[in-house]
Amino acid sequence: FKQAEKHMKWLIDPLPVNVRVIVSVNVETCPQAWRLWPTLHLDPLNSKDVKSLISAECNSAKVKLTKEQEKKLERHCRSATTCNALYVTLLGKTIACVGNTGNIDEILQQCCQCQDTVSLYRLVLRSIQESLQSDKEKRLLREILCVIGVSHNGVSESELIELYPELTSAVLASLLHSLHKMCLLTYGCGLLKFQHLQAWEMVKLEYMEADENVISAYRQKLVEYFTMQLRVLIFICFSFNSQDRVTWRSADELPWLFQQQGDKQKLHKCLLNLFVSQNLYKRGHFAELLSYWQLVGKDKSSMAAEYFDSLKEYEKSSEGEESMICLADLYETLGRFLKDLGLLSQAVAPLQRSLEIRETALDPDHPRVAQSLHQLAGVYVQWKKFGNAEQLYKQALEISENAYGAEHPRVARELDALATLYQKQNKYEQAEQLRKKSFKIRQKAARQKGSLCGFALLRQRALQLEELTLGKDTPDNARTLNELGVLYYLQNNLETAELFLKRSLEMRERVLGSEHPDCAQSLNNLAALYNEKKHYDKAEELYEKALDIRRRALAPDHPSLAYTVKHLAVLYKKMGKLDKAVPLYELAVEIRQKSFGPKHPSVATALVNLAVLYCQMKKQIEALPLYERALKIYEDSFGHMHPRVGETLKNLAVLSYERGDFEKAAELYKRAMEIKEAETLLIGGKATSRHSSSGDTFSLKSALSPNAFLEHGQR
Repeated sequence: FKQAEKHMKWLIDPLPVNVRVIVSVNVETCPQAWRLWPTLHLDPLNSKDVKSLISAECNSAKVKLTKEQEKKLERHCRSATTCNALYVTLLGKTIACVGNTGNIDEILQQCCQCQDTVSLYRLVLRSIQESLQSDKEKRLLREILCVIGVSHNGVSESELIELYPELTSAVLASLLHSLHKMCLLTYGCGLLKFQHLQAWEMVKLEYMEADENVISAYRQKLVEYFTMQLRVLIFICFSFNSQDRVTWRSADELPWLFQQQGDKQKLHKCLLNLFVSQNLYKRGHFAELLSYWQLVGKDKSSMAAEYFDSLKEYEKSSEGEESMICLADLYETLGRFLKDLGLLSQAVAPLQRSLEIRETALDPDHPRVAQSLHQLAGVYVQWKKFGNAEQLYKQALEISENAYGAEHPRVARELDALATLYQKQNKYEQAEQLRKKSFKIRQKAARQKGSLCGFALLRQRALQLEELTLGKDTPDNARTLNELGVLYYLQNNLETAELFLKRSLEMRERVLGSEHPDCAQSLNNLAALYNEKKHYDKAEELYEKALDIRRRALAPDHPSLAYTVKHLAVLYKKMGKLDKAVPLYELAVEIRQKSFGPKHPSVATALVNLAVLYCQMKKQIEALPLYERALKIYEDSFGHMHPRVGETLKNLAVLSYERGDFEKAAELYKRAMEIKEAETLLIGGKATSRHSSSGDTFSLKSALSPNAFLEHGQR
């Protein structure tokens, strides 16, 4: 990841229970915040591993190495750059490839001069070049590698043949066989791409000499090719009737190529091709599409206005049913896009227009009309206009029942949407009835497909794990018991979950000793369970034991220690033991400062939590500097108009008012309201809900994370 601290902030906080993120990083470039995660260190290969890998490659080609040659290779593969799996595998393939036809000692000598993977790739490429019979084939090899390298996601075989008419299928097949065999190229989604970053680095050094002008020339070749695929000249105008030619390849490559070339004008025109943007959005490239608009310097409102104007222009030329149906799809895509951006009032107009077109061009009872009704209702729900949403959902339900029958999954979707709507309005009885009806439909549909519904799969997995626990006491079995407890908790079977978590704790204490960090994990999980059951005294005792173990066993800034500190602090606060909560909230601030640095927003949130606690204890003097420091961090991190800045200003205003400083309170409150109004105007009259930073919002059910609450064993 490039600029990980900027673009991957969402990975720092605890993740939802059903999400796992595995990130491969280099020790030198790993962001500081990620270093606290559970980590699997990949050690360099030892001499036995090196010998095994090289032998496997040589045996596959029936090449036999002498003892002296094996020792030479083992001695060579001892440095940090020569003992990694890619280097050794490539080394083995190189020896195996020339072993039957050339002098092994000679190739060994050449390989030993390559001190890293890039230089070894260069040797491989030159050996492939030498095997080619003509200068034409060598030139085509160069062109293929360069054009694949400058593309966004790779290039297909058919695209290569169209790009280079002199390239025959036979020559291409031969070249690709050599390149794939030697780990240079691979296939992904039907596209040829570099198998490893080092291979592309080598091509840049070998063929382009890292010259931006050469790279730019190859990008331009692709720009011209994909522009022709659209059958338009992008630098003049875009034909809005080109929807049949806008493939996912054109939509993926063209905007990205313009971005790489730094051509904002062409990128802007490309984005205003409605079918390019629709293609990107429908395939889930929302963030990528947004980044392109940010590059051309357009904010969300300007972008929405330009799309809407383009659609109106396209509508003027739309004639016939097929064209109108296509137009309705475009309006719907724009509405959904604006809804995702939080521009709720702007999203209504395109979704309403999509509905009108479908009702006219198709039929008022057509399933696509139900789809429009559903999308429009979703905006009204987010806008908290529940009456409008209910009417639209009911219409969509009626159409779906008439079109598909009362037991179709589409009907279940509308029932779920209505149930969620009723739940938001505290109409729990009506919501429960609809959910039961929806569940029966989905259950029946799942049986018809020969599959199990979600809860049955979960139960089956629990039973499989249960069978594993019949063996003797071992750390692995204790971990399995812990996982079983978590699984039963997820099924809301708290009594059974408690049994397994207790068994896990007892086994760990017997096998590992009562002071082992794994015991702290079991204690933490049991405490979270008792907290959920409102057995606060039991939860307090177990959290305190877990904290005591983790304080002695783990580093002061370890995430597991931070989790226990946080949850025990929240529990103390809930129980009214504010004096006991204070040192833990202070410790939480220290841990976050060590983990993320003193100016990170996470530190500001911890400061606000501590300030809220002091205010509850009527210690406004202690709270004031904490709020002020948090405000400074939020302003530096997010800007002066961010909602978190507004929330902190509001807290400071209340504090100033309580201290009798009415003039300052009025000033702070005015600033907070200006931020709120700016946010409201941005999305057309209704601010989206955000996580508050003004205090703890601890709920095991609503924010369940196995790392934060019920912890799985580390694999």
